[in-house]
Amino acid sequence: MREYALSVENLIVEYDGVRAVDRLSFTVDKGEQVTLLGPSGCGKTSTLRGIAGLETPTDGTITLFGKAVYCKKRGINVPTEKRDLSIVFQSYAIWPHLTVFENVAYPLKLKNYSKNEIRNKVHAVLNTLGLQEFEGRSATQLSGGQQQRVALARALVYEPKIILFDEPLSNLDAKLRAKMRVELKELQRNLQFTSIYVTHDQEEALVLSDRIILLNEGRIEQVGSPDEIYTKPETQFAARFIPSANLIKGVTADPSGEAPYALKTKEGVLILCGTASHPVKPGEDRAVYIGASYHKLNRSVPLKDTNVWRGKVKMRFFVGDYTDYLVETDLGELTVRTPPDIVHGEGEEVYVHADLKHCHLI
Repeated sequence: MREYALSVENLIVEYDGVRAVDRLSFTVDKGEQVTLLGPSGCGKTSTLRGIAGLETPTDGTITLFGKAVYCKKRGINVPTEKRDLSIVFQSYAIWPHLTVFENVAYPLKLKNYSKNEIRNKVHAVLNTLGLQEFEGRSATQLSGGQQQRVALARALVYEPKIILFDEPLSNLDAKLRAKMRVELKELQRNLQFTSIYVTHDQEEALVLSDRIILLNEGRIEQVGSPDEIYTKPETQFAARFIPSANLIKGVTADPSGEAPYALKTKEGVLILCGTASHPVKPGEDRAVYIGASYHKLNRSVPLKDTNVWRGKVKMRFFVGDYTDYLVETDLGELTVRTPPDIVHGEGEEVYVHADLKHCHLI
């Protein structure tokens, strides 16, 4: 039987009779980075706290590397300190009265490592995270990014089997948050630790994850790679959770030409689609998902004669690395994302084109 790093089966977490996690089941492979993604109140932090042992679930089973650490039916509930895992919190949770070295060494002291072992292990992890020059400093003398590295060093120092991240970057400014994402990704790739990451930030999940579990009201909405979640959402909730997504409702119709699927809007506009998340029959109420980056804006009618819609630029949003346009069309308002050097003025008439391979029927 295959042994997973983590197995969660039929997990239920309730607060005062209100179900926050509703029979959640998933597995995580050794060395895999899995992100629990979803809006506030979807159950992601409750799930993480149940895995950590910080919250006692109402029912279900949690298994770490083949060993049950929680099972309602068998009466098992292993304390947090005996689950061989580390947690990196949103608040860092480092002690301001201790030095960097002392903060990182703390879990090793609790586990009765020798002074020599503590020194070697702490120095090794501080070198890995570029903190060696700060080991004698008080935590209060560090920047937010440095404090976050200290929290990560403390989580890594005794080489736990699994690391849990509870929105660890949410307190950082945008530039530092982007930098820390890259550092975390590189660290996970180099050290190959298993991790569960909780966030409501879609971009963060796309950057950091091997696999994403999208949650909605305590249940799994979709599981997939970052590419699958972004390009092929399976439900309207999943599509709406993608930034700047275009979701166009209508009724499925008989496809034509090279398109395997088609949808007709209430205005009678036909959209040809290349992929679908579920089997399709004509006459079903469905929606087409098109990512903002997969539209093309043209000043003249493009050579393509399918999925071309005339429109007018309503608003333009310059975001630095890209520009978002809100375009009024027969399909309704569409968000179109372009490189910053492609410039259209507000009020300008344009043509929007979407290749059918980027039109996904959900």
